[in-house]
Amino acid sequence: MGGCLYILAYGGLGYLFRDFVAKITQGLQSAGRTVAEFILVALVVYLVYRIVQYRRHKLTGMVPRIDVQELAKRIASAEQKDIILADVRSHGYYDAGAARIAGSIRLEPNQLADELKLLPKDKDIYLYCT
Repeated sequence: MGGCLYILAYGGLGYLFRDFVAKITQGLQSAGRTVAEFILVALVVYLVYRIVQYRRHKLTGMVPRIDVQELAKRIASAEQKDIILADVRSHGYYDAGAARIAGSIRLEPNQLADELKLLPKDKDIYLYCT
C-alpha cells in the first residue's frame, strides 16, 4: 500500500507539473545551444587573433643574422655609412647608463615594426638584442 501511494504521489506530481518541466527542459536546451554558439564564436575570434599576431610578428623572424666579427669588419670598412645598428633590448635588459656600440640607435622592441618602417630602406639594418 505504501509503495502504491508513493508511486501515485510522484506520478500525480509529474502529471500536474509536466508543462513546467517541459519548459525548464526547453530552456536548458536553448541555453546549451547559446553557450555552444558563444564558445564557437570565441574560438573563431581567438584563431583570427592568433593569425593576426603571427602575421604582425612575422617580420622579426625574417631578420638575417650576422656574426660579430663580420659586423665589426663592415663597421670598420668603408661600408659603415650603409649600416644601421639598432639596440632593441627590452627595458628589463636595457640599462640606460650602459655603454653602447658606437653609432648604434635605440629602438623600442614593442613597436619594432613601426620603427623599422621609419628607417631608410637603402641601408642594411642590424638589430642588437642580447
